Amino acid sequence: MSNTIKIGIIGLDTSHVTAFTQLLNDASHQYHVPGGKVVVAYPGGSPDFELSISRVEGFTNTLRDTYGAQIVDSVEAVAELSDAILLESVDGRVHLEQFAKIAPFGKPVYIDKPLAITSEDARQIAALAAKHNVPVMSTSALRYAEGLLEVLADTENGGILGVDTFGPMAIQPTQRGFFWYGIHSVEMLYAAFGKGCESVTVTTNDDHDIIVGRWADGRLGTVRGNRRGNNKFGAMVHREKATQYVDVYSNPKPYYASLLERIMVLFGERKAAIDFSETLELVRFIEAANESRETGATVKL
Repeated sequence: MSNTIKIGIIGLDTSHVTAFTQLLNDASHQYHVPGGKVVVAYPGGSPDFELSISRVEGFTNTLRDTYGAQIVDSVEAVAELSDAILLESVDGRVHLEQFAKIAPFGKPVYIDKPLAITSEDARQIAALAAKHNVPVMSTSALRYAEGLLEVLADTENGGILGVDTFGPMAIQPTQRGFFWYGIHSVEMLYAAFGKGCESVTVTTNDDHDIIVGRWADGRLGTVRGNRRGNNKFGAMVHREKATQYVDVYSNPKPYYASLLERIMVLFGERKAAIDFSETLELVRFIEAANESRETGATVKL
């Protein structure tokens, strides 16, 4: 136990907290991720966001009663009592405020999606991380779905020329357009393409959104968001010799476990699997897509 990383959680208002805690704390779990244990948590919750505040009590009880986590009354207490932090607050609006309070402790931090819901907040988080030498990573777990990773690693059919991702795209007023569920499909697109997008154009109606991103090298990537019909995630990867379908549910390993393995590298080695500049661009991509959704115009990043 002396080598076990003590992990603190901020924000007990998402199912991610129980998914991560079970994988970390339950050594008998088929996909147990070793090396860390959740020991302390701050409930948080946003009173004006029903999908946040309504879930705090239940997840708090589970963390305390099932997994033995100490429940504390401030984010600073979490930072004091842990070696590394999962900032899980489901409301992206509060991430900058909460991160600003824990950054001075210098502990590595994973910030669940979205990093922020404005580019300005994202840039301030980056500045605080640099000032206090805090390694930070932020992403959707869909980026590490094994079905996606397997297709991206299969280069037999040549380089990637284009990618079309899709998934459910519910809209939550407090989370600004695509930042709520659209970010999952955007993360899959960036997992394939990396950074370098120049502009986005959005077509929208009540049932669907289609985002077209144009990369500097001419590649086009699309994100289709559904509020009617198919509510599963997936993608088509277009290569020089073939097009490959991505079934993110094809592998029984949960994408939370695959993500958590990368998070544990962040916590143990203080090395993030994703260049933070890519995460900043991804936030700007979604911000620009929201603007295009409202105006119908192509928006440059």
